[in-house]
Amino acid sequence: MSKNSPSPSQHSAKFFTQLTGLEPHRGEPGPPSVVFLHGVMGYALNFRRIAREFEATHRVLAYDQRGHGRSFHADLAADPDAYSPERMAEDLRLILDDLGWSRIRLVGHSMGGRVALTFAALYPERVESLVIVDIGPEMIEVAGGSMVQRILDKVPVPFATKAAAKSWFDEDFRREFPGASPMLAPWLYSNISELADGQATWRFDAAGLRAALKAGRDRDRWDLVDKLRCSTLWLRGELSADLPREQFERIAARRPGLIHAVEIPGVGHWLHAEAPEAFLAELHRFWSR
Repeated sequence: MSKNSPSPSQHSAKFFTQLTGLEPHRGEPGPPSVVFLHGVMGYALNFRRIAREFEATHRVLAYDQRGHGRSFHADLAADPDAYSPERMAEDLRLILDDLGWSRIRLVGHSMGGRVALTFAALYPERVESLVIVDIGPEMIEVAGGSMVQRILDKVPVPFATKAAAKSWFDEDFRREFPGASPMLAPWLYSNISELADGQATWRFDAAGLRAALKAGRDRDRWDLVDKLRCSTLWLRGELSADLPREQFERIAARRPGLIHAVEIPGVGHWLHAEAPEAFLAELHRFWSR
């Protein structure tokens, strides 16, 4: 069974969701339920390759988080905290309530990992296991600003046309961002949407993303790590600048026996896209314990 539609409640109708996988038969226990949370500038389809692997054995949910993809954009003027990890974790709780899912396996990448960590700390009874991908509980300073901030500052939106946007990402992006992953430009272009007047700009809420970055870095979150009660897999890309190895090693030592820390060699921040087979192998190994 596969469907791409919002859930029926007033809250969940604000979100674009992808609900796939098994449906329980009447009178039988439901299959395991897994939720994938994308990172900043992402959307539900970022996990399509990974989610497909589990559709024969799980109920699978991915959705565009607030301010991303086809989901709603919050009003920051009326609600300055709208893009905090706590508010985004509350979104997940309400969506799960609508679906009737009481307990989940939760996977979050980057910003989605911070939301997943927050959710697991706030609602421990609802998380069977947790996978956090390439983000830590501690704030880090990146020389020249984070890649996301640089993208928001340097990509010259709006473009005159969507074709002009395609040309810029094909030809100019590499000059502006030397050394960036070759997967980054086409992924960013997939976030460009055509406006009614023919111009093209970001599909996501750029102001909301800046607010999400600021809210996510307002404090360290080691207290949330200390509140974890579920078995947790913490993944890092060997080449990642987003989760320094020193911080990763402290995470591994923080809750021995509860946190399983694994570094995937030869990849950077987008582990699930750069090395999907290795990423899947770690999920299978973790969930089979």
